[in-house]
Amino acid sequence: MTLLANLKFSFKNLRANKKRSFLTILGIVIGVAAVIIIMAVGAGAQSLIFNQISAQGSNLIGILPGYSDENGPPASVMGVVVTTLKEDDAEALRQIKEITAVASYSRGVDTAQWQNQKIDATFVGTVPDYTIVEDVKIASGSFFDESENKAMARVAVLGYQAAEDLFGRQDPIGEIIKIKGVNFRVIGVVEKRGVVAFQNQDELIFIPLQTVQKLLLGVNYVSMIRAKVINDAEVPDAVAQIRQILRERHDISRPEEEDFSARASAQALDAMKQITDALTFFLAGIAAISLIVGGIGIMNIMLVAVNERTREIGLRKAVGATEKNIQQQFLVDAIVVTLSGGLIGIVLGFIVSALVAIVANYLGYDWDFVITIPSIILGASISCLVGIVFGWYPARQASRLEPVEALRHE
Repeated sequence: MTLLANLKFSFKNLRANKKRSFLTILGIVIGVAAVIIIMAVGAGAQSLIFNQISAQGSNLIGILPGYSDENGPPASVMGVVVTTLKEDDAEALRQIKEITAVASYSRGVDTAQWQNQKIDATFVGTVPDYTIVEDVKIASGSFFDESENKAMARVAVLGYQAAEDLFGRQDPIGEIIKIKGVNFRVIGVVEKRGVVAFQNQDELIFIPLQTVQKLLLGVNYVSMIRAKVINDAEVPDAVAQIRQILRERHDISRPEEEDFSARASAQALDAMKQITDALTFFLAGIAAISLIVGGIGIMNIMLVAVNERTREIGLRKAVGATEKNIQQQFLVDAIVVTLSGGLIGIVLGFIVSALVAIVANYLGYDWDFVITIPSIILGASISCLVGIVFGWYPARQASRLEPVEALRHE
């Protein structure tokens, strides 16, 4: 029989046993769909991370408390409170000529209240340079200045969503809100910014750093410092100067003793790419295990098919079919089953991945829908490979049946 005739015969067998065919390919469908979805979600998550970091600018340098080498994040990112960075450190970094602005941050979470309206809010203690570093625009009112920061002024600037949740359509400028029992006068509202660095910026409330440290948190350290460099070309030199200045200020002589981590956005992108790539392929490998389970199911069904078609095999051999012809027929059957499952799995994976991207974007995340040609080719190739690997043994068993014994089979 020709390959085309084998294919027609295989599809005829699929249609003749629709339920069994469906259950046979289900494992392949799930396995291929899982691989496609995981690779697409991994690529989408990677694009989200890249978009979030890139949105902040490629000329930014982040300084976090706690030592970090190339193999891991600083301790502060791992949930450990490290108190090695102070506002005086940020002040020293402002003297670097390549740096245009430096912002310090101290964060807290509490209830913000206006009259009878309450919201759970994240308040950010920062400095006037925050608007330059983060490229923030003010929708109404103004941001606080350095004199208000030094005087521990009880003023607040609301994120777009925080203002809307507390005041609705009423103008919040000049109104008094309460956080941790302290009254703050609203002096400004920030323009809508959306999600940046995995934080909805519109829900934040900005308060002078000195006020947050002394009145709300009772601390003398900052959780992060961010510096904006004149241009991308000056970033490496600025990072080197930052490390040198902080070592001198913290009385550190060796790099491995550093109690801070200074990295540019580009370095963060490289590190996150390595992490997300490794995680994506690891999860895809786990998902691919289901293909092995599906392949075992196909082998089992093919062995049953050999038993059911024993008399047919004997008849075909009696009229001149060779072992190669029989083996080819059953291999084609296995490949058709797995390839059909693979194609359905690819379509299912495409649909689910698209839905994930739609939901993520609806929630405000900059998530790209990424289905790569290599992942589709990989899904189809794996399907064929599973068919060949797990269909070979049943095909071999069928081809070795003796014609006389096969014709006697009941």
